[in-house]
Amino acid sequence: MSNEHKIPESSLHQLWLKQNYKSSLHTLTGDDVAILDAGTLNDCTGGPDFKNARIRIGNLTFVGDIEIDRDYSDWKTHGHNINNKYNSVILHATLFNKNNHAYVYTRNGRKVPSVCLSNFIDTHLVQSLQQDSDNEKEPAPGKIKCIDLNSNVSAELKEKYLSNLGIERFHKKCKKVYERLKELEFLRQLKIKEPVIAYELTAQFHEKEFDHSDFANKEIWQQLFYELIFEALGYSKNKTPMMNLAQSANINFLKQIASDGVLIEKYEAALLYISGIIDSQKKITDAQSKEYTEKIILHWDAIKPFYDGKFLEAEQWHFFRMRPQNFPTVRLAAGARILKELLYGNLISIIAKKINEIHNPAVLINSLRSLFVIKSDGFWRTHYVLDQTANGDVKYFVGASRADEIVVNVLLPYFSVYFDMFGNQNAAKKILKVYTLFEQKSENQIITDVGTALNMGSSLNKTVIAQGIIDLFRNYCSKNKCLECEIGKNVFN
Repeated sequence: MSNEHKIPESSLHQLWLKQNYKSSLHTLTGDDVAILDAGTLNDCTGGPDFKNARIRIGNLTFVGDIEIDRDYSDWKTHGHNINNKYNSVILHATLFNKNNHAYVYTRNGRKVPSVCLSNFIDTHLVQSLQQDSDNEKEPAPGKIKCIDLNSNVSAELKEKYLSNLGIERFHKKCKKVYERLKELEFLRQLKIKEPVIAYELTAQFHEKEFDHSDFANKEIWQQLFYELIFEALGYSKNKTPMMNLAQSANINFLKQIASDGVLIEKYEAALLYISGIIDSQKKITDAQSKEYTEKIILHWDAIKPFYDGKFLEAEQWHFFRMRPQNFPTVRLAAGARILKELLYGNLISIIAKKINEIHNPAVLINSLRSLFVIKSDGFWRTHYVLDQTANGDVKYFVGASRADEIVVNVLLPYFSVYFDMFGNQNAAKKILKVYTLFEQKSENQIITDVGTALNMGSSLNKTVIAQGIIDLFRNYCSKNKCLECEIGKNVFN
């Protein structure tokens, strides 16, 4: 089977996503494995192959990461057993496991079940994976297959199709918001704290029928808003630890911190310590950093008795190959200021009022955007990291382009669900209209490259088209589903 070991991991990723198994998966100890959500491919940050997967092993449902290796031995060969980034792995999937080892162990000593995929796939599929491995690789955005062939497809068809995809993408985001809202309410009713890795959302949750009265609790809406905002602040590389941080340093904990003139500093202290970013043992030489760190330590000493949750680790955060203004330290500074407005500035009510009362979509868009353009102040105005002064001042913790993405990816889906839950259908319809008219300032490589390849011109500025392009590339172009795409049908038939 020497050739089998040449199968690239990209092909194994496709095997995991497509789930073409000849029988139900089970671990080497005999427990049934059901893949409820295969997770999101982690293609840029290092660490496990899939993030935020949801699987059921036996009677328990787990949420966490999936690592896929060619051989069982790769777990140690690649150093996963000593790498903190793999501490949240819930299943180790391999193609080969000749000695039938049932488990691997994470750095923090947790036992993770292993499943051998070759026991559940046909031999011809292994051969097919080898032959098609090159075709399974995601193409560069600008190299979509129809790049030189789509000019004869009408601009009207392209725009209508992309607009429909953009609206579908919006509804998917709304569904994600609603599903998380249900989880938060379910956990609140059972008085369960947000888990570290796993929790049981089995029949009791999935069979429960929720109605609008279940969502009257203010705190679950605040927690949901907090999580979504922090995920958006994290960009692609840090969105998972930002989300985990929001779930750990939750609203209930933050409300126990006394509100006074240094509340933002207290929030910064909590976020920096719980995130694992600050190292109180490190010797600080920069005078401003030393003064700031001393204040943060004092604040943390005062508030840590209120905290009994988990701590993240420094290795979970990504600074490498990032623009300094996108560093997690700067984003946490932004998050601290948004949290103050969320808890003590009636931020949710203010946004809802704007949506209800501002009837001009352009005025409403500018008004929502302005809430999340955050000018810099304090220590982080002159620093990107501790103990190193920035070459120039940090002008904004959140600029206009990131504020746009927060409006599109957080506010509009969140408040669409919010108004729907409270029976305000007019406001919910207005949000969809705003979404279709929104012209965002942010740039995205996929949008630019695919939009150029499709000759979309100025319509790329429209958010609904831009979001449609992202959906098109991720669900069609990169998966070679050209004949399922309305543009591809016209080009290749």
